[in-house]
Amino acid sequence: MPPSALLDVRNLRVSFPARGQMIPIVDGVSFTLNHQDILGLVGESGSGKSVTALALMGLIDAPGVQVTGSVCFRDQELVGMPQKKLRHLRGKEIAMIFQDPMTAFTPVYTIGWQIDEQIRAHERVSRQQARARTVKLLGDMGVPDPERTANRYPHQLSGGLRQRAMIAMALSCNPSLLIADEPTTALDVTVQAQILELIRSLRDTHHSSILLITHDMGVVAETCDNTMVLYSGRVAEYGPTSALFASPSHPYTAGLLASIPPLDGPRPLRLPAIAGAPPLPQNRPAGCAFSPRCPYAHTACTTALPPYIATGPDHFAACVLPQEGTPLPTRIRNELVQESPQP
Repeated sequence: MPPSALLDVRNLRVSFPARGQMIPIVDGVSFTLNHQDILGLVGESGSGKSVTALALMGLIDAPGVQVTGSVCFRDQELVGMPQKKLRHLRGKEIAMIFQDPMTAFTPVYTIGWQIDEQIRAHERVSRQQARARTVKLLGDMGVPDPERTANRYPHQLSGGLRQRAMIAMALSCNPSLLIADEPTTALDVTVQAQILELIRSLRDTHHSSILLITHDMGVVAETCDNTMVLYSGRVAEYGPTSALFASPSHPYTAGLLASIPPLDGPRPLRLPAIAGAPPLPQNRPAGCAFSPRCPYAHTACTTALPPYIATGPDHFAACVLPQEGTPLPTRIRNELVQESPQP
């Protein structure tokens, strides 16, 4: 484990039983998250982002699921760790902001009671001390009238307030690692900007490292130090966010970036989209999983898994094009991306 690393993941594989066989949903994911860094995890729906996060938290308990590989957090191996020991880490050292706070909160208890419970589960404090910290946390998260809000139930809060309450709960014990699973989903643009600004400030105010899961490349550009692109449960590209945006080394990454509507120039008549759809996990092709959708695929792409090729400092991609010295075509938008009607 590198000295500067807080979390070191090596060859993480999560397989679910289906039709008499084990299907790898997450297939050999490796990455490192350093202290007080923000790592973006991006990809289309079904690429394995949330399953990766749940595996890191030890929250996958479906019958027959196999989690293998190594997840090293502060020199502690999390894969195979007993649940009793994991419960001491979850909430205190590792916390998660779930994608939908409405379903993550228990509907029959108030927001304040649930945050109080987490604090008292990990620290020896009185009910009054826990409630005082809860109210302060809600206030720090920008919740108006936090003392009154603490006595409300989840359904009585707006989406933005529920998300702020979820962040307050995640930060209640000052975790070293915060996993945010699409924290801006279903929020309006103004609230999204506020939540993202809040997340960016956490590394300074709480000294937290953050794994930010999203499908929004604009959010990644504004927030993340490094970016990992997942496709069909595998790492397609990993590198510093600025380098990955300036010079994508995998056609899938280039397609995602090309799909972003332009901020200047003439308005396109149609929104672009990558042609085709990701393969089902049980039907992945023998070689590169992106090869059926990639116009640059050739024999080497369809016969074996592509190697990881370094294309810059701490920047690599699972693609044969960099190895062959073939630059990604400048007309990637026209060749890889098809136009699809506006909704």
